[in-house]
Amino acid sequence: MNNSMIRKADEADLDQLVEIWYQASLQAHDFIKKEYWKANKIAMRKQYLPSSETYLLDSGVRILGFIALVENDVAAIFVSPHGQGQGVGTLLLNHAKKIRHNLQLKVYKKNRPSVAFYQKKGFVEVSELIDAETGETELIMKWHKE
Repeated sequence: MNNSMIRKADEADLDQLVEIWYQASLQAHDFIKKEYWKANKIAMRKQYLPSSETYLLDSGVRILGFIALVENDVAAIFVSPHGQGQGVGTLLLNHAKKIRHNLQLKVYKKNRPSVAFYQKKGFVEVSELIDAETGETELIMKWHKE
């Protein structure tokens, strides 16, 4: 990761970002049917990513992960399966913490590794809700700069 850099995503990156989102979603959310993720690929490409402030970690060879912000909401943070466990998520989250004073996110309660990751990074659970599309419980977590 020595040559890796965080940069703002552009139109040319979108196909790679959607594929990272898709592959990482299948891996992290095996409790949700694969068809749900597949059905949302087009919306991710044409609606969600273009409407967010998205930063990616570029190794110089490939994109390792990305974080998408909508104001103070972490709308998405995904690391490619081959980049997981290497600190990519931490680097992306730290970048967001540098440019925001407060962050909020939703994470599926059953996604225990991600919940633990966010807790380790200073996020606290503030409430729960049911995701209308999947029927799964989501945690709302917040972080504030001290």
